[in-house]
Amino acid sequence: MNTRFKKVEASDVALLQEISRKTFLETYAAQNTAENMQHYLDKDFGLESLLAQINNPDSGFHLVWLGDQPAGYLKVNTGLSQTEPNMEQGLEIERIYVLQEFQGMKIGQLLFEHSIAIARKAGKAYIWLGVWEENGKAIAFYQKNGFVQFGTHVFKLGGDEQTDFLMKLDLK
Repeated sequence: MNTRFKKVEASDVALLQEISRKTFLETYAAQNTAENMQHYLDKDFGLESLLAQINNPDSGFHLVWLGDQPAGYLKVNTGLSQTEPNMEQGLEIERIYVLQEFQGMKIGQLLFEHSIAIARKAGKAYIWLGVWEENGKAIAFYQKNGFVQFGTHVFKLGGDEQTDFLMKLDLK
């Protein structure tokens, strides 16, 4: 499998937007209202929002390519960009998505391993993330990779308040 990673730059924003919207819809559209989905897509995956996230020094997007096709992406946060306070020693995986056509090809595992490399290079003690309590496939993936649940938080999707499990993997 010929894969490579590319850190997203401002010039990649249109591609990032396309992949972000497509993977989010593929993952969550069946379980949520069209109105809530559209609100989230407009707010979090709009070009201005994505550019602000790309230009934030405490956040990083990384595309994974399979041959000449983008297959998925990862977004990680440190410092004040993390969605939970008091996580200075951690690296947050805010998003890890694989396009449906590339699922089952271990692309998610490659993205996860890339996040570990980023965290170790930054000297982080752990990786953490929030995963929707209804996303059994993702929860199983993270548990298989050694994550344990340590709490919950509310994730707003449009007008819907959903519960995310907070999960953590110690690196030291």
